[in-house]
Amino acid sequence: MQKIIPHLWFDKEAREAAEFYTSLFPESKITHTMVLRNTPSGDCDVVSFELWNQPFMAISAGPYFKFTPAISFMVNFDPLSFSSSSDQHKAAREKLDMIWDRLTDGGTVLMPIDEYPFSKRYGWIMDKYGLSWQLILTNPEGERRPPIIPSLMFVKENCGRAEEAINFYLSVFRHSKQGSIHRYPAGMAPDKEGTVMFADVMLEDMWFAAMDSAHDHKFGFNEAVSFIVNCGDQNEIDYYWQSLSAVPEAEQCGWLKDKFGLSWQITPADMQQMFNNGTQEQIDRLTQAFLPMKKLDLARLQEAYNS
Repeated sequence: MQKIIPHLWFDKEAREAAEFYTSLFPESKITHTMVLRNTPSGDCDVVSFELWNQPFMAISAGPYFKFTPAISFMVNFDPLSFSSSSDQHKAAREKLDMIWDRLTDGGTVLMPIDEYPFSKRYGWIMDKYGLSWQLILTNPEGERRPPIIPSLMFVKENCGRAEEAINFYLSVFRHSKQGSIHRYPAGMAPDKEGTVMFADVMLEDMWFAAMDSAHDHKFGFNEAVSFIVNCGDQNEIDYYWQSLSAVPEAEQCGWLKDKFGLSWQITPADMQQMFNNGTQEQIDRLTQAFLPMKKLDLARLQEAYNS
């Protein structure tokens, strides 16, 4: 099981969105669906799926959080990934354009598809559900990266803290490494010289991108996109909870916010197995057990599941 998994919060569209996304990207599929009954949001659909082999989870839990471009998903179209084609570059570009066209249907273009100094083909789109994607034709001579990478944009009071955040996450997650870092040069106001124009970091074998932006954005991080951390035991749950939680009022049902406002879900890996393999009655008992909790108690969850 992947250690860190992106989690998407929808009003009612989790199943529909998962079906749409898995129809777009190569090597994609829905892997599991279930219903959490009698939650504060009513009955909630929960969907697990993979996009280009990247696991995701999504929930339909009411109109409480809206996606913002503060967290987007960068999609790398690496010509070397299209080895079956005689013209790999052309095949990668055509696939990028096809997915771009599908995402623009009902969506909003944030940066037009075009050639930029950093890529021969790039565009930033907010799709019909509000989720943001950055599609980029990557340089096959560069260091390889996975096809899909979450990208964090540090804005408003967080602007200028992208490098601090990277170093913090490197200190928290044990199996991690720094990737590339590119800084803003002089003359790119309002962005400050030396702040992060683009960087990436691997946390527990999952790559993240990060950037600062000093422009007048009206958004920031929220719970619409969070990151599940699958933990092996209670000691690991306790470690990540203590290391990451910085907003006591945000602690609920295993969710927390760190000092940058990014949302994480610190969950036992066993819990996902219980949800995947349990009867509806077991899922109901497990749901009612975790709803009142802040930090999750694995022993109590196992007891509720097995009772």
